[in-house]
Amino acid sequence: MSLLTESDLAQIEAKGITKSKIRDQLETFREGIAFIDLEKAAVVGDGISKFSTTEEQVLIDEFDKLKPELSLLKFVPASGAASRMFKALFNFLEAYDPTIEKLDDYLERTGDTALQLFAKRLSDFPFYKIIEGRIERKTRSAGALVHLFVKELLSEEALNYGFYPKGLLPFHSYQDHAATPFEEHLKEGSTYAKTGNKAKLHFTISEQHRALFEKEFESINKRVSQTTQTVFDVNYSYQKSSTDTIAVDLENELFRNSDGSLLFRPGGHGALIENLNEQDADIIFIKNIDNVVVPENAKVVTNSKKVLAGVLVQVQQKAFTYAKLLETQEVSNNQLEDIKAFLEEDLNVRFSDSYDSFMLDEQAKILQDKINRPIRVCGMVKNEGEPGGGPFWIKDGKNRISLQIIESAQMDTSNEYQRKLIAQATHFNPVDLVCGVRNFKGEKYNLLNFVDTKQGFITEKTKDGKELKALELPGLWNGAMAYWNTIFVEVPLLTFNPVKTVNDLLKPSHQIG
Repeated sequence: MSLLTESDLAQIEAKGITKSKIRDQLETFREGIAFIDLEKAAVVGDGISKFSTTEEQVLIDEFDKLKPELSLLKFVPASGAASRMFKALFNFLEAYDPTIEKLDDYLERTGDTALQLFAKRLSDFPFYKIIEGRIERKTRSAGALVHLFVKELLSEEALNYGFYPKGLLPFHSYQDHAATPFEEHLKEGSTYAKTGNKAKLHFTISEQHRALFEKEFESINKRVSQTTQTVFDVNYSYQKSSTDTIAVDLENELFRNSDGSLLFRPGGHGALIENLNEQDADIIFIKNIDNVVVPENAKVVTNSKKVLAGVLVQVQQKAFTYAKLLETQEVSNNQLEDIKAFLEEDLNVRFSDSYDSFMLDEQAKILQDKINRPIRVCGMVKNEGEPGGGPFWIKDGKNRISLQIIESAQMDTSNEYQRKLIAQATHFNPVDLVCGVRNFKGEKYNLLNFVDTKQGFITEKTKDGKELKALELPGLWNGAMAYWNTIFVEVPLLTFNPVKTVNDLLKPSHQIG
């Protein structure tokens, strides 16, 4: 670490980062990160389970029966800023002057179809009434009106929605109020993540937005609590400074800011494994902040979540029984075969060809290692062109096969065979997880022990006009959960309603009839 100065070491220590971690990150930059070796796409019948309506009801009933005895938590990554949602509108504000050009001429000149749709359906946005009450519409041209509307929406001296976290924007327009995703997550949590009359939710947010979230909760708590008959226990955490990663230049030398200090960058959503690791519940539901539904689709979402939770409690009961048996060290050959079959058939675990050549006590140790892991049951949606990581069987550097969620950035699209496997994918990951993080004794696993640190991402960025390389940690539902036991289940497309651009709010799934 001779490259580091005294002030560098003080900066690293202040962030809570160890020198060895910096050393490892620099080594990662030098070595690069290999593409994932896809073995085959996970499909229904081979990596993805699909249940009939009757089977789903059995799973729902199983979860509902056990729910009163379980501690439940809904974990919502919610630090995403809204600025990216409004990219097209920011561009419009910069490029359009209503005093010198008609809106129709601007649309024809630029071919801006996103702005065209936005302007055409202005009154269908959930923030329309809010802005309408703030601006004077009389005698204005269509262009001036739309320009003023967008300015009121985004400018710092007005609503400043571009600064807001996505979770606190109006998403759904009800008769008497506009609901944010934060509010919709509370309502949704009351339907499946409630024990007795109490629902516990944890939101990971940016520290600068905490006061805004607390203000929103204070504003809506009474109304939502009354309508759902639920007492909400809401808490927050931030992405830790110690999970930031060092940046380097294109020669893999330390990148420095103009004042000579080291440049650190946020480690991406994979850093949230640390936040998740600090939560403790029998079952943890994970879902992104922008994936919410209007009331008419709420039942579909609730039932889907209960199906996933039903799968988890069913498989957990068996896993706990077998884990307890393995700890006694008095396991017959037949029992070892039963446990192996359970791991293969129910938990999608794959064993090496050499497994059968091991002595029985060695096989028992292998089974014990495989069964004593956190379990995640992940909803998978049929691929209809939406972006998102996909479910694949992969092979690691030691030829071990496992079921994983792989992002497109991890795939070698220059390889013809890998491209063929990618084309065979039928489903994608909507970030819809139900997690069991305790062992058969009720002790919480240390989730940091189940991360594949080699599954990060190296990206190229710029700072102060200079190019640099940044390191993202293994994604929360990707490499950060690589060594969990994994089950994929097909869920309805209706359960996936992300809002990536402002115009996504115009989709039927976000319009209240």
